[in-house]
Amino acid sequence: MFLPPLRERTRGDTIRPKDGACMQYGKTAAGVFLARKNRFTALVDVGGREETVHVKNTGRLKELLKPGAKVVLVPAEGPGRKTRFDLVGAYRDGRLFNIDSLAPNKVAAEYLPRLFRNITRLKPEAKKGESRLDFYVEAEGLAEEAPGEKGLPASGGVRAFVEVKGVTLLRDGGAYFPDAPTGRGIKHLDELAKCAKEGYFAAVLFVVQFKGAHFVAPNDETGRAFGEALRRAKEAGVRLLALECDAEERSEEHTSELQSLAYLV
Repeated sequence: MFLPPLRERTRGDTIRPKDGACMQYGKTAAGVFLARKNRFTALVDVGGREETVHVKNTGRLKELLKPGAKVVLVPAEGPGRKTRFDLVGAYRDGRLFNIDSLAPNKVAAEYLPRLFRNITRLKPEAKKGESRLDFYVEAEGLAEEAPGEKGLPASGGVRAFVEVKGVTLLRDGGAYFPDAPTGRGIKHLDELAKCAKEGYFAAVLFVVQFKGAHFVAPNDETGRAFGEALRRAKEAGVRLLALECDAEERSEEHTSELQSLAYLV
């Protein structure tokens, strides 16, 4: 099911849940990746000058952050910053990948009104058990267009927990998560499984931070434990959803829902 396209583009933060959604950065700068210094910083050539920049993703990103790769930077915000730029995107074979680890939750927050009908409460970083899950939602029901769902009656209402996972790894036409072992991710899946058994609508929303993937799958090569936990969660009733994004130099727009999680069925 494809989401309606944006009817217009504007600069600045824009939320149009009825027409699709678009999160945007302000000014951007081009750079050439040189080397990863550690999980948080990298060396980038910016206009002929070597700069240390903040990498807005602590994942490995070995397939993207290679010497010579074209990268996208945004000016750093906030006082006391030691770096002038944040690295938020990288090109691979002409395709732009958004690697900003904060972007998926922003996109998800704009997308949730398309999944739930008449949201009355939306709480980010909601504590549940021993975890903090990305969103707690109270709404009249599921939207009629919710993938794989018939929608709930307005009188019944729905309480939901949604965990968001940003996906940046492309391999053989598929989007894979995670790109490194993640104990925290497994903990979240186990908590979602408990939520589903308690009667909550529980879902994992994979936000694919690039365009053109044909399916989403767990990366069993490097994170088999996560894949096993995901399968357990599905068996417990956790919904698996995926959202494809069209990354551009100035924005990240969600464009379609990937209907390819049948690998777990």
